[in-house]
Parts: sequence; C-alpha cells; structure tokens
Amino acid sequence: MLTNDTTLHVERKNETLLQASNGLVILIIDLEKGEASVTSGVSQMNGIRSAIRWQGREYNTELYKVHQLQKQREIEQEGFGKGIELIIRHESPSLPQLEQHFYIYEASPYVLVQVVAVGDESLKANRMAVVQTRSVTVGGADGQQEELSVLRVPFDNDKWVRYTVVQPPLDTESYEVTALFAPESRRGIILGSVTHKVWKTGIRIKSEVSGQLQELDLYGGAVSELTRDFQPHGYVKGPRIESPLVFIGFYDDYREGLEAYGLANTWIEAPLAWEGGVPVGWNSWSAAMAELNYDLYTSTTDFLKNEVQPLGFQNEDTVYINFDAFWDNFTPEEMKDALERVRKNGHRPGTYWTPFAFWGGPDHFDNPVEGTDGKYTYRDILLRDSEGEILPDVDGGLAIDPTHPANLQRTDWFMNKFITEGFEYIKLDFLAHGALEGQHHNPEITTGIAAYHYGMTYLQQKLTPEAVGRPFFVNLSIAPLFPYSFAHSRRISCDVFGKLQDTEYMLNSLTHGWWMSNTLYRYNDPDHSVIYKSFNQEATGWHEGRSRLTASVISGTVLLLGDDFRKAEAAERAKAWLGNKEVMDVARLGKTFRPLEGGLGKGASDVFVLNVPEKNAFYLAIFNFDLEQAAQKSVSLVRAGLDAEAQYVLNDLWEGIEGATSGVLDITLEPAESKIFRLTVK
Repeated sequence: MLTNDTTLHVERKNETLLQASNGLVILIIDLEKGEASVTSGVSQMNGIRSAIRWQGREYNTELYKVHQLQKQREIEQEGFGKGIELIIRHESPSLPQLEQHFYIYEASPYVLVQVVAVGDESLKANRMAVVQTRSVTVGGADGQQEELSVLRVPFDNDKWVRYTVVQPPLDTESYEVTALFAPESRRGIILGSVTHKVWKTGIRIKSEVSGQLQELDLYGGAVSELTRDFQPHGYVKGPRIESPLVFIGFYDDYREGLEAYGLANTWIEAPLAWEGGVPVGWNSWSAAMAELNYDLYTSTTDFLKNEVQPLGFQNEDTVYINFDAFWDNFTPEEMKDALERVRKNGHRPGTYWTPFAFWGGPDHFDNPVEGTDGKYTYRDILLRDSEGEILPDVDGGLAIDPTHPANLQRTDWFMNKFITEGFEYIKLDFLAHGALEGQHHNPEITTGIAAYHYGMTYLQQKLTPEAVGRPFFVNLSIAPLFPYSFAHSRRISCDVFGKLQDTEYMLNSLTHGWWMSNTLYRYNDPDHSVIYKSFNQEATGWHEGRSRLTASVISGTVLLLGDDFRKAEAAERAKAWLGNKEVMDVARLGKTFRPLEGGLGKGASDVFVLNVPEKNAFYLAIFNFDLEQAAQKSVSLVRAGLDAEAQYVLNDLWEGIEGATSGVLDITLEPAESKIFRLTVK
C-alpha cells in the first residue's frame, strides 16, 4: 500500500521479488518471471516485459532463463532529483543479453525504463520493446476500475491528421506518447519516450473487449504510413544497443501528466531558449500562396505600421513581416527594396525554406546544388532505398539526405543568404522528409531520426544569436513532434485557414497538444490567422473570422495574420479586433490554455481554461462549432478548476461587458461565435 511517506525505499520482499517505492508509485520486479509491475493507488500496470527482435524472432525478458539484479545505485539528475537506478540482467544461451534499467525518483509519480541489448560488434536491431503488458488498470474516484480511453498522438502534423481518442474494442498506434485515461475522473497513465536521437517510438494498443486493454507494446522502431515511411526502420548496431528511455507516469489528472511528461523531456534535452516576446505579425501564404508579389508584401508592412500597430497590435514595439513559399517570385532588386521597407517601418522580416525536400522532377535532378560550386547535383543528395532507388515523394517533394555533405554545404549557402539579407525569423517546412528511413550517405547514421537530428543540429547551429549576431526565431511547420530542441515554436496542426472547420481542426490539436508549449517549445504555433478571407476560400462570417483569431490567441502563441489587407473588409476587421488590448494582452502572455475535456473522439474541446495566479485572473474561452445554429453552453466552474462557492466578476473581453457568475456559467453563443472571459474573485 502507498503511504504519505515519500522517502525512497528499496527492499527485497523475498528471494525473487524486489520492491522500490517513493510513496507515490511502487515498482515490483519479479526475478523469477522476468517481469515487473508499477502501481499507484488503484491504478497499475502488471506483467511488464521488455523485448528485442533479433534474427527474425522477438525475444522478451520472460523467455530468458536467468534474471538477476546486476546493480543498484543512487543517482541524482537535474530536474528529476535524487533517485535509484536498478539494473536487471536477463541471460539465456545463444541470445543477446538484455538489461532493463529502471529509474525511480523521490516524490515523483513516475518510473523511467530503458532496455539495453548486449552482444558483440555484429549485434544489430531495428525493433526494441521497452514496455509490453496485457494488464492496465486506471482506478476511479470510488476506487473502482474505470473504462479507459486511449489518446493517439500523430507522429507529425502533415496531411491534416487529427489527434484521436478511442475506446475498446480498438487497434491503434500512437507515436512517442499516449495517455490512457478516464475522461470523467481525468485519472490517467502517461506513457512516452523521453529520448529522441535514434528511434521512432510507437505505442501499439489492442483490445477486442470493451473496457479492457489486452495488449500494449511501447517500442522503438516504428514505421507506418503515418511516419511517412516506405522502408523498414533502420538498424541500430554495436555491442550495446540502447532503446528509447521511456516514461510511465500516474496522475489524478492526465492533463497534469502530459505537462509533466513534456517537462521530463526537457530535463533530458533542453529546449531552444528564446529571450524575446511572443512573435506577432503576418505570413504571406494564405494571403497569396503562389501569387506572392512585391505590392502585397510592402503594402502589408505599411498597413500594419500605420493602421493597426498604433491600436496595439505589436509586441516589444514591432511585428514580423514574413515570407512563405514563393519568395523567389521577387527579383533581387524587389527583395532588397522590400526588406528595406520592412526595416524602415521598424518591423522584422521573416523567410521560409524546406531544408530536406526537393520540388523538382527528373529534368531537374542534374541541377547543381547551391553552395557546392557545381561539384554535386540534386541527383547526388536525394535519399534512396536499400536498392539505391530514390524514395517516393511525400506531398509532392522528394526527400533529401540530411547527412550528405552537399546538403550541409547547401544549408551553409541558404543560411548565409538569409542572414546577409537581414532576416530575423525562419519558417522551416516539410521537415518530416528528413526523418524518412533510407540509405544515408553517412554510414554511421542508420535511422531516420538520427539523420533528422544530425541535419537539424547542423542547421540550428547556423542560427544561434552568436552565429547570426542577432536573435533569430526558428519556427517548424510540417515536422515530426520529436525531436524538439531545434526551434522556438512548432505549428501544432497542418495548414489552417479561416473557416470554422479550420478552427475546430486546429483546436483538436490544441485539445491534445497544449502541453507542448512552454515545455518542448517556447510557443505553440496555430498557423496564420485568417480573419476574413484566404486566397483559396470564400470569405468568412464575422463570428467565424473572430473565432479563428480567438483560437490563435489561446494557443500560446505565435500570432501571425494571414489576410490580404488591401481588401476593405479584412482591413476593417483587423482594426476592429487587433486593437482590443484586453484580448491582445492574453496573446502576449505566451501561455497556452488547457482543454476542459479530452474524451472527444476526433473532435475538439469547445472550452479551454487558463489560470494566471500572478495576475489574479482566470481565463475561459468557449466556442460554438456550429455554423448554422446558436448554442447554449453551461460550464461547471468546479470542473474548470474554480471554487464552487465563490462569486466571480465576469469580463467578456471581446465585447467589453462586465457581469457576475458563480457555480455554473450559462451563456448563449451565436452560430460560429466564441468568447473569452476573464474571471476574478469579487
């Protein structure tokens, strides 16, 4: 039984059972069966095994003949604090030795686990299961088992993929992290990898029985259509092969668990620091797409400088004016003049690049690679399969090998160009191409994630303040969720325009990915905020457009507009909404709102909350996702995290209206309408 004593204990229960406890979790290792269990209150995972796929078969720790405690040692690690590492060695004739490394820390409701295969120089593996179990229980408020929901987290944010919550019967795979949770009580177990330099991590969960999980397999070596791969996962080789280090956490509120998981990642590999404020400004893609031209770009900086910035749309007295794709429509003279106009207005210019994707066809393969003085062509640097054939395209682009020396020279050439031209922001797009499995030029790099980490490390080193001579904001667009330490922000979803369905789609990503902001990344990026009309859509309604802006404001947030303000209605809305100081102050907080609910299938929460105790303020955002019908919304303030008995002053930030509420907030929203409220205790 767990107690209030949070002192870390390790003891032998008998000759074959080893127990470690910190008052929050109990880890029991069975040296007779070669398995383990982790328990927290009435929530538990039993029969935990690890495994390696070797010589065509999978061998799990239960199949090994000998299981023994190899080492027990005290450890201390920044962030995690003081703890104990237990190394369990599994041996069997003719099989690689397996080591399970268990880490348990003082007063932390989680255990970390890693498996290591030990052999000779010929040892190789492309699949290592860290946690396999057929027994998972989440306890309810009354101590009874609750029916589990499973969160499927996408590998990347391409092709308008959605986060999905499913219930048994099911057969699903999440990537890097999942939450097994009970939506009503919010109790849950968080499982995920916290190292991201070698493996793609998958979490496969199956069950044919309602209310039960019959198979859970958390492993390194995932490849599928959702990782965009065409080849098997690359082999990791050597006398010691380490799996991903994984996190098993138990929480009364799974939302706190996901936030804790995100933070634990940063103690392994620090996020990219950013000392500046929230970037606000404009991006060209939605406004013009391939039709980007000099007049649009320069008129936008002038409009924002003269018409909107004086109303309060700025941060640190500036805005970013950012190119997206097709900046090469500009002549060198137009580019020089346009950038001078931006800087004259006191704005910061941003640019765009796809470092690992090639957009030409076979007739362009022999084009010389920039920065190589003609030594290499694009044919040389395209990523290939095991037979030497170029990998199929993804999104119309062919993958470039991040490890090829010509691509490093190409990176030098483009970074030098952007830095010399005076840019201060870059959007890096189609990055998942760099994480594809294939045959890489550098023979020491054998997996897609290792190649991606290599290429992104090289690129990011070119953009440090020390290298550039000024702060340089790095934003990821279409990209794997992990690894994360190369950018200040990452787009939380795929492309989002101005329609209500776009807003709901982006908020699906926020519902399950809010925790990435201020942990993995400094800010979430909700994509360019179209408040009137994107280049390829019809105009939005008034509430529809404002809800798109509301969704961006609560995201945490890189707030970049996406309209052509030469259109009168777009200009009118910009001046009406972006001059709302109360709302813009929420955006400038740089804090992401939490979802109120999560068990919503493929949908999005329609209520999000943010507590800002230093300002004695609690914010609540509510959406109506129906474009045709008004909606009655009732929000339990207790469910939202407030005191059921307290009286609150209620400020409608969009309308500037003050009211009062207590217990339950009842409001009516017009079709497509959204609200942001600030609640303060009377």
